[in-house]
Amino acid sequence: MPEDLTTLVGDSAPEWDRTGLLPLELLRDLGRRGLLCAQVPAEFGGLGYSGQDNGEFTAHVGGLCSSLRSVMTSQGMAAWTVQRFGAPDQRARWLPRLTGGELAAVAFSEPGAGSDLAGMGTTVEQDGDSVIVTGRKVWITVGAYADVVVVFGRYQHGAAAVIVPVSTPGVRIERIADPLGCRAAGHANVVLDAVRVPAENMLGRSGIPLPFLVTAALSYGRLSVAWGCVGILRACLGAAARHAKTREQNGIVLADHQLVAAHLADLYVAEQVATRVCEHASRCWDSESPELVSAVVTAKHVAATQAAAGASTAVQVLASAGSRDGHVVARAYRDAKLMEIIEGSNEICRTVLARHVLAGVGSGQ
Repeated sequence: MPEDLTTLVGDSAPEWDRTGLLPLELLRDLGRRGLLCAQVPAEFGGLGYSGQDNGEFTAHVGGLCSSLRSVMTSQGMAAWTVQRFGAPDQRARWLPRLTGGELAAVAFSEPGAGSDLAGMGTTVEQDGDSVIVTGRKVWITVGAYADVVVVFGRYQHGAAAVIVPVSTPGVRIERIADPLGCRAAGHANVVLDAVRVPAENMLGRSGIPLPFLVTAALSYGRLSVAWGCVGILRACLGAAARHAKTREQNGIVLADHQLVAAHLADLYVAEQVATRVCEHASRCWDSESPELVSAVVTAKHVAATQAAAGASTAVQVLASAGSRDGHVVARAYRDAKLMEIIEGSNEICRTVLARHVLAGVGSGQ
């Protein structure tokens, strides 16, 4: 794990959170080091991390700054989409750019299609040697920083992902002001008004079933978010423990009050549970297990719910000490709530898992 990342972040995360901005040159520097998409193979400029190693690294970054971790998630999703669906020439062209300092956003959500993929209205149309992309995407992480956006849309009888440089005529980026959580992650709406790009920018050139295309990309994002939530829990546990060991109430340190000690125990259990489900999902990723999708959804759902509850507990332990804007547990409280929504809400995750259970019952498992 790169040891200097903690030094690079330093004490800056609270200020990034208050201003809603990450230093662009820092992001490009991390990108050139391959740290924003560390699972990319070394031949393309990445670090070749396994799912397990990348998960622990993501947790480390998530404990430092969830906004920075969100950039990693976006860059990793973009790179994974190219790896999974790009032809050899597309991988050779785009992956070195994603490990060379260029920043990427991934555009799924629309005003009428968040988790409802069937409602996706963005279209991709072939026109000679070009494709024309038309649609509106909302709440796109890294959209405000991105050099390119991987846009998902309907193509023929299936779907495609198209790499769209933001400098292309017809692209408009609308930054979202004052988001609840991950304030510096560059959330933006992306408007695509008959945007024309070369047909070679389209991944899945023959068209791919929409659920398969999106699920493959979302699996990376969900696992990254889950590990980021592990980082949130570790940061909350550390902050709560340090405070409880030093703050006195009625002449007794907080840690010696049984109810406060119970909060610390709950936080520890939450971190352990989230870590174990993420480890299992990463093992499934690395082994290409048929359990991957259900394991990833489980990890995302469990880690996000545990992080939201754990952050609330940490705020309770620190009380006024953790209630100021920018404090690690105050940031965690807002960031973790967003994790219960992004990359599939709690309700969507539960629906997916219920369907998985019913499918197993139907097959006699």
